[in-house]
Amino acid sequence: MHKYFDIGSVTVILITFLLFAVALFTKGLTHDILLEAGVLLVSIKLIMMAYRNTVFFREIIEEMKKLNDRLNKYD
Repeated sequence: MHKYFDIGSVTVILITFLLFAVALFTKGLTHDILLEAGVLLVSIKLIMMAYRNTVFFREIIEEMKKLNDRLNKYD
């Protein structure tokens, strides 16, 4: 997990869950909690997208390194 998440991302995740828990206990199970749940889901989706992008770009960099090694092999 440390490979894909930096300290800033982990801090944002923890603060988001903490704020959601605080909102859950202060507002209770009212209509406003649906708004809080929506905000939590959007935050989770953004975190998942950032993770997927990190993995994708690492794979692209590895492929580019392989191509570069093959091209330099024939020099």
